[in-house]
Amino acid sequence: MDFFIEVATTVLGLALLAVTLYDLFQSVVLPRPAVNKVQLARIVIRPLWIAWRWIGLRSSRLDRNEARLAAFGPISLLVLFGIWAFALVLAYGLIIYGVRDEFRPVLQDFPEAFYVSASTLVPLAYGDFIPEQGFARTVIFFESLNGVALAALAITLLFELYGAFRSREEPVVALDALAGAPASAVQLLETAAAKGMDGILKETFDEWRGWSAMVLESHLAYPLLVYFRSSHDNEAWINSFGAVMDSAALVMSSMEEEPTAGAAKLMFTVGNHLVEDMAWVFGLKLQSDAIIEQTEYVAAIARLKAAGYRAHDGEAHWQKFSKMRGKYASGLNQIAQWLAAPPAPWVGDRSYLPHRQRPRRQPAPKPAS
Repeated sequence: MDFFIEVATTVLGLALLAVTLYDLFQSVVLPRPAVNKVQLARIVIRPLWIAWRWIGLRSSRLDRNEARLAAFGPISLLVLFGIWAFALVLAYGLIIYGVRDEFRPVLQDFPEAFYVSASTLVPLAYGDFIPEQGFARTVIFFESLNGVALAALAITLLFELYGAFRSREEPVVALDALAGAPASAVQLLETAAAKGMDGILKETFDEWRGWSAMVLESHLAYPLLVYFRSSHDNEAWINSFGAVMDSAALVMSSMEEEPTAGAAKLMFTVGNHLVEDMAWVFGLKLQSDAIIEQTEYVAAIARLKAAGYRAHDGEAHWQKFSKMRGKYASGLNQIAQWLAAPPAPWVGDRSYLPHRQRPRRQPAPKPAS
């Protein structure tokens, strides 16, 4: 009977070890999006975020809510590594229990095997249980090796995540000078039309085309990155991205002979790809709805005309803009609401009351004429 128990626990431990190492490999060593991919991060993070978001939004003060929500990304990363470490300790504990007779003194029960496993992975072995035979020594050796590898992977992942986070946030902060905070597409175009701003709109579209490609690559490889929130007042990366997408859509659909239309089209194409893939990651159902009302569009065009653009708000132009915005607006809004991002003029829940607690930060003043 003891023989069958030893075999069963060893096999169970080996199976758990294989599953854990495979999950670590596809999550950290070789991260890439794939259909029907099963990852611990996908299983754990979603329900954890639902509970965390519910708790984080309980306060009536927006700054407190943001502080709570901002803690989720780093804490969830620690939770993931804690689960991986526990799974490795448990797996090796089961294997060690299956070969407990190969230790001196002989391990009496599973808690002792779990203790040996935990003190080996860290490693904090005190030498009170010594493996005396080949298989037990092999198990201890590989668990020690896994402990070192897990620490190395944790350091590597931290560098990857924070490097990608910084690359994502730098253009978001820089966009404040053009679009304000929360970012506004109309404000961006108005500022770009000011005297002394020649070429800034094309540069912005080019920069955000590269930004979209970078986020597409990094956030699909490491979905946990979406929960690392922008750290500056009234900012959210999803809102800033939405403002640039709306600016591109306005340029392409409603402006006559606008020299930045080519750059806007390229940015729009890559940005739309980003929204589609992010919607796939979150399991969202996209709809062809522009979200905003025609009256908002007409008001925006009036402001752009006043800024000096040759813009048009006719029915044909509205239909073209509505069709273009319908490609990404639904996914963009759903992502913003899922992340509880601060509401922006055309992105997220624009009726959200806490948005009125904090005045909108205006862009840099226009140069004097």
